[in-house]
Amino acid sequence: MTDIPRKILVTSALPYANGPIHLGHLVEYIQTDIWVRFQKLRGHQCHYVCADDTHGTPIMLRAEKEGITPEQLIARVWAEHKADFDGFLVGFDNYYSTNSPETRHYADDIYTKLKAAGLIEVRAIEQYYDPVKEMFLPDRFIKGECPKCHAKDQYGDSCEACGTTYSPTDLLNPYSAVSGATPIRKQSDHHFFKLGACADFLRGWIQPPRVQAESANKLAEWLDAGLSDWDISRDAPYFGFEIPGAPGKYYYVWLDAPIGYMGSFRNYCDKNGLDFDAFWDKHKAAQAGTELYHFIGKDILYFHALFWPAELESAGYRTPTGVFAHGFLTVNGTKMSKSRGTFITASSYLQHLNPEWLRYYFAAKLGSGVDDIDLNLEDFVARVNSDLVGKYINIASRAAGFIHKLFGGSIPVASHTIQGFSSWDAKTIIEEARKGRGVALEQMTGFLRERSEEIAKFYDEREYAKAMRRIMELADLVNQVFDAFEPWKAAKTDHALAGQVCGAVLEGFRILSIFLHPVLPKLTNEALAFLNSPRLGESGSPTWENAVFASLFAGHTINTYQPLMTRIDPKQIDALIAANTQSMAPAPESHSQARHAEHQQHETQTAMDPIAETISIDDFAKVDLRVARIAAAAYVEGADKLLQLTLDLGGETRNVFAGIRSAYEPKDLEGRLTVMVANLAPRKMKFGLSEGMVLAAGPGGKELFILSPDAGAQPGMRIK
Repeated sequence: MTDIPRKILVTSALPYANGPIHLGHLVEYIQTDIWVRFQKLRGHQCHYVCADDTHGTPIMLRAEKEGITPEQLIARVWAEHKADFDGFLVGFDNYYSTNSPETRHYADDIYTKLKAAGLIEVRAIEQYYDPVKEMFLPDRFIKGECPKCHAKDQYGDSCEACGTTYSPTDLLNPYSAVSGATPIRKQSDHHFFKLGACADFLRGWIQPPRVQAESANKLAEWLDAGLSDWDISRDAPYFGFEIPGAPGKYYYVWLDAPIGYMGSFRNYCDKNGLDFDAFWDKHKAAQAGTELYHFIGKDILYFHALFWPAELESAGYRTPTGVFAHGFLTVNGTKMSKSRGTFITASSYLQHLNPEWLRYYFAAKLGSGVDDIDLNLEDFVARVNSDLVGKYINIASRAAGFIHKLFGGSIPVASHTIQGFSSWDAKTIIEEARKGRGVALEQMTGFLRERSEEIAKFYDEREYAKAMRRIMELADLVNQVFDAFEPWKAAKTDHALAGQVCGAVLEGFRILSIFLHPVLPKLTNEALAFLNSPRLGESGSPTWENAVFASLFAGHTINTYQPLMTRIDPKQIDALIAANTQSMAPAPESHSQARHAEHQQHETQTAMDPIAETISIDDFAKVDLRVARIAAAAYVEGADKLLQLTLDLGGETRNVFAGIRSAYEPKDLEGRLTVMVANLAPRKMKFGLSEGMVLAAGPGGKELFILSPDAGAQPGMRIK
């Protein structure tokens, strides 16, 4: 790897300010943070910026529902997001907001330059309009029946059942996800970016290593299919930046969101005296040799590797050096699920588990490709306990006691050379250690140093899983050498040998700490503090190479060992799952336990609430139970127990007031299927007319559970 200092700007995709950070998000931020920490440790100038993505209809509607301004909402969510990122040790140099003067400046600048280049066209289009909310509906706020496979309850841009993409106006039986009303078609002038005019440039741009090979193939498919003009405007009401010279028209959030990278970096430059143009101006960036990398999820590749470089190139800005896409996260082999307790938020995880456990596990799974990764919770426990505690931490806990007991905490002799590398392989080192040859200790530390550039290359190429495997192989080597010399026996007869072994083993532990630092910054600095070695990743701290080739010299004093990390107790995982499960009870551990639990529950519930008087089948047939989709949910002003639900019955909507406020947040209900009594006589309440009843179980308070039909049920289906 080059020793010439690099000038690097790194970004991660901007989290949307309409919900919490969850473990799926953290794959990206942890992946990016590891790479940034490594580059800084190598001595490069590396800046990591990000921001909350704050504009769009969902932000506007959520703020309206909560009775606050969008600005108040995004300020609150920003603080929540920042706390989550801090908790997981994601070290942004600047974490900002797209609702900023800097982002607005560059959005206007890019738009104006695109318009001057003849790449903006204004034309009338027909859209769906919600007559109740009096607003044009974004694609994701229109639902209906897929025109191809006829799956119901599909979004306005694509079908999740068959994968077909279409226009919202192609949907059958459409309805507004905002009000439940049937939308009408209405014309409006929209601004379009002529993306197709940039096809020749993009065809040359989307080549490895600028993008991964898998990404290049997918991007080429999109180019071959033809690039449509991109609608970059939205109509009022909308929370965002108004387009210059176009009253009532706003930039579509996907236009100003990536420009938020520029806004965040501009804010950072202004605060730290850096040259913004050296990283973003096309010509100055080329002269300065600066690099720009985006880490993103594969689902937003189209925006970052087609729209974004086309905009930048056409407006005279530099384009990214690299766009690195990653796959999705599954938990226990399936999509994250609230009912299974595997849709886990960052804040919930932090309440139960050590964040560096997850950082290590993700690193042990991540490569440079776009494959999905799985968080298998059983494997998570086993790998962390085996690798981090059983291999890495175990080295220090075993050797430190001898140094303190026999030598008062001072390393008795420098038992390793710091020039050159080992001439032996790992197998030979272990064999010679079993023979009691002290030179094996020098060979061991030399062997570790010899792996330094290999591990550095893995980090630089984002092959973290390969790096973790190699590091754990080295930890195994150190432990095996320790076992081969049996210092607990030497401590009784040969203090010098015991000291030599323990000193070399602790030197190996120090080198391993450097190798693991990008992944485990807190733990490794605590390990280095125990060794009285310089911390890493701080101003004035040693670089990767300098740290690796330093040493614990003879007479160096270490601190008293304190446990650096504990093992994961499986009960901690159980508690985390339970805290994130939205169901009546967690899944039982076995079939027999399941039957026992059901029996106990049946006895308890019927004792509290006896079975009602017997009715006939004719009596039951009078109750019309229907599957309903909760299209919207909101608090009811002046009612402590009620939520107002808009229920979709497959084309018909009903307004229902339900006494479930103590158990549910409105945002957690929207989009869910439930069961309602559809033929209950309407009831006039002071808050309005209630046109039915949703069914729920439980004694009350927070112990209320609305009923949900099985997968495949559709709104309007009768329950019989």
